[in-house]
Amino acid sequence: MSAAGPSGPRHPWVAGARPRTLPASAVPVAVGTAVAAAEGGAIWWRAAAALLVALALQVGTNYANDYSDGIRGSDDVRVGPVRLVASGLASPAAVKRAAVVAFGVAGLTGLGLAAAAGWWLVLVGAASIAAGWLYTGGPRPYGYVGLGEVFVFIFFGLVATAGTAYVQLGRVTGLAIAASVPVGLLAVALLVVNNLRDIPGDTASGKRTLAVRVGARRTRLFYATCVLAAFGLAGALAVARIGSLMALVALPLAVGPVRSVLAGREGKDLIAVLGATGRLQLAFGALLAVGIGI
Repeated sequence: MSAAGPSGPRHPWVAGARPRTLPASAVPVAVGTAVAAAEGGAIWWRAAAALLVALALQVGTNYANDYSDGIRGSDDVRVGPVRLVASGLASPAAVKRAAVVAFGVAGLTGLGLAAAAGWWLVLVGAASIAAGWLYTGGPRPYGYVGLGEVFVFIFFGLVATAGTAYVQLGRVTGLAIAASVPVGLLAVALLVVNNLRDIPGDTASGKRTLAVRVGARRTRLFYATCVLAAFGLAGALAVARIGSLMALVALPLAVGPVRSVLAGREGKDLIAVLGATGRLQLAFGALLAVGIGI
């Protein structure tokens, strides 16, 4: 591992873990735990274990993407946050090991949850690790053919939210599924703005993300739709849990990033939008969790 250069990040491994993306892991666990509390009672050690699994999977996925994109040369033209391999801050082998360690933490913690809640969860965990690695890894990475948003919605929405509720309740409920949809949409929005920023570099490297395939204009509309639909669905959840309306308090936080994206911001200007989207997701998830849980 090489040291960060003078213009590089102070803690390159922290930057390489992409902390701005971590709300995508924490939010579904919080909402799933709130569902469990509302429908039978949360089991806090299982909630904590689920959070560790989710965060480790996210970090592992981020390092795996850094490694795979780096060895393919997909990050050679980039305006986003630092990538360890492409910038030379760490060797490909070191980044690959970091991904394996993070996935290992997720796997071992997940085995504890499976022992308590059902061994079939091992299959869910294996699928989650495979999805993290194959996003940009393997012979046919699905992130390179425009399927990233689909997998993010499934694993950071449906699986993470309903799965967290399941390991505490022992069953999948309608409320867990319903709550997972707005959570998944905001996770998708985070990826969409990331891919919108990277359209020029991804186009040059042959990475056919959904944003590259449909173009910047439609990607901007898709981002706004994901964000606004999440709030609409949180409002609809009031039919089952009136407290879910608390999520609407976060609506002002959506104005800035949506306005920036629709106004045509691009390149480095979208880095701030990515951070704002992460904060929006975190606030929305916290409020939704509190609203469902009370």
